[in-house]
Amino acid sequence: MSRLLAVKGLTTGYRQIRVLHDVSFEIERGGITAIIGPNGHGKSTLLRTISGLLPAWSGAIEFDGATVANGAPRRAQAGLVLVPQGDQLFAGMTVEENLMMGGYVRKEMAEVRHTLAEVFELFPRLHERRAQHASSLSGGERRMVGIGRGLMAKAKLIMIDEPSLGLAPLIIEQIYAALSALAARGQSILVVEENPGRVAKVASSFHLMDGGRFTWSGSAADLLRSGHMIKTYLGGN
Repeated sequence: MSRLLAVKGLTTGYRQIRVLHDVSFEIERGGITAIIGPNGHGKSTLLRTISGLLPAWSGAIEFDGATVANGAPRRAQAGLVLVPQGDQLFAGMTVEENLMMGGYVRKEMAEVRHTLAEVFELFPRLHERRAQHASSLSGGERRMVGIGRGLMAKAKLIMIDEPSLGLAPLIIEQIYAALSALAARGQSILVVEENPGRVAKVASSFHLMDGGRFTWSGSAADLLRSGHMIKTYLGGN
């Protein structure tokens, strides 16, 4: 595999408050990379900075062999796509209209329609509800639409912030089954999770963020061998 994303010495925050401290890591093409750790320690800030929603104070971000352009729209157009917490759907639009909004950066309508069919295949429930307004969806259905909208942008790397947050166990299982299927097709995925019990079963590499820094990194096998990590962050499972 070749490198898709390289984050080098990234430092940023809000106003005068530093949140990220010299964060560096890389993501290879394909598979699922997970960032785990307690809430409020910089995981979402990292995704916002990589996506261009928050400016970096220092450091560099390279994506697909080039330094990324400033601004979230330009990064999304390059294939670096964020699915934020809360999904941020357009409540007055239908499911299909929300999904199509994800393809606004693409020019070939035939390809957009093909991707829409792939999203409906991945999430059959969305096909059933394609004409419903987003305001009528359950939390799990909204999460599916958020992920589907990210895929509509033809993401080279899709970054998903807390995909299991607030969802029932059965829905979480469905979400992660879909992510696993995407990874098997070669899709590159970066997932942030506070409670990583599910993602631990599907991700190939892990980074633990604590206090705005990566304090541990390793493979799935490394995670399983680390009794302290499992006890502290996976609840002993």
